[in-house]
Amino acid sequence: MKNIAVIGLGYVGLPLAAAFGEQRPVKGFDINRKRIAELKDGVDLTREVSPEELRGASKLSFTDSLEEIRECEIFIVTVPTPIDEYKSPDLNPLIQASESVGKVLKKGDIVIYESTVFPGATEEVCVPILERESGLIFNQDFFAGYSPERINPGDREHRVTTIKKVTSGSTPEIAEEVDALYAGIITAGTHKASSIKVAEAAKVIENTQRDLNIALMNELSMIFSRLKIDTHEVLAAAGTKWNFLPFKPGLVGGHCIGVDPYYLTHKAQAIGYHPEIILAGRRVNDNMGPYAAAELVKAMIKKGHTVANSRVLIIGFAFKENCPDLRNTRVIDVVKELQDFGCSVDIMDCWADAGEAFNEYGVSLVDSPPFGGYDALLLAVPHREYADKTSSDLRAYLKKTGVLFDLKGVLPLGEADLRL
Repeated sequence: MKNIAVIGLGYVGLPLAAAFGEQRPVKGFDINRKRIAELKDGVDLTREVSPEELRGASKLSFTDSLEEIRECEIFIVTVPTPIDEYKSPDLNPLIQASESVGKVLKKGDIVIYESTVFPGATEEVCVPILERESGLIFNQDFFAGYSPERINPGDREHRVTTIKKVTSGSTPEIAEEVDALYAGIITAGTHKASSIKVAEAAKVIENTQRDLNIALMNELSMIFSRLKIDTHEVLAAAGTKWNFLPFKPGLVGGHCIGVDPYYLTHKAQAIGYHPEIILAGRRVNDNMGPYAAAELVKAMIKKGHTVANSRVLIIGFAFKENCPDLRNTRVIDVVKELQDFGCSVDIMDCWADAGEAFNEYGVSLVDSPPFGGYDALLLAVPHREYADKTSSDLRAYLKKTGVLFDLKGVLPLGEADLRL
């Protein structure tokens, strides 16, 4: 049984390492020493793996030393693949991880990538780095695989082992080995793709499809708002048809849906094709934060509020409910737009880490906002602690003429002044 090293212990890497660590020796590697120290103490700040699950992964150990993973024979790379300020793929984490693995790569080793990339990235970007750093020859001395992550942060039902896994390898024999490796922990089964490129493409279109469906809902929401029709009522009526897809309008953030389409469009443009539908969906979704802020401001004006210097409370800052993940949260777009209108904005989020919110976005979270002091309240991310509140509970934070904006439509119809 080969030893495994999982490179990158975030939302993807740690659950995977813990699953493998129940059965076989696994080294969890991360360059973040603070993260390694926390994990050694049994603490996962992402809340994806419980202390009990960490203890159950008895064959899993953690390190920030490359030397300690040198003896491993399978390296699984699970580092993030974000976009930069120009909406272009930022491959730096992937490149740095490949450089690190290349330094300890040996003959016969396999490097499997799980990070979301454009089709061709594994063999065109990562493999040459592995060859350069190791001095080894691809598909002769070492091999590669690709098995895209399908982690859904905050989802306690769909876990790493219960989601079907796509696998692939750089040769037919390696494809079989990679597939068997994952089949040993994935109870939902595996799907062996014919090539690494096919597996890469499958991953990048999964979230592109979701992005486009949500963009359609967001555009419908803007149309129905002008028609004075409640979007959620329309969707409930349309949803009575058996094949109507249950998507809803909202902010599209996080590390996947709001990012992955740009990896595909980047590659498409590189080969001379200008994607129209995918980029149109991205434009719609990227503009929802400013649109939501503008709708709130209009509602405040209609109720007689002076927008400049008004106080607004935003509840929820993570990119989705019941999850502390702040990566690419689009709530920040609402915050900035309201601040540009002259509003004073407070943000409350019982799941998010205050230090991370300040370091990444320059915002300070409040723990106990005052009752009766706000001109408007935006319920942006309905964590279960907030979704359980009634409209009366939420209006307690507002002045008598305050505006309640239920962004995701979790309150009963008519109880909020505004919703997408």
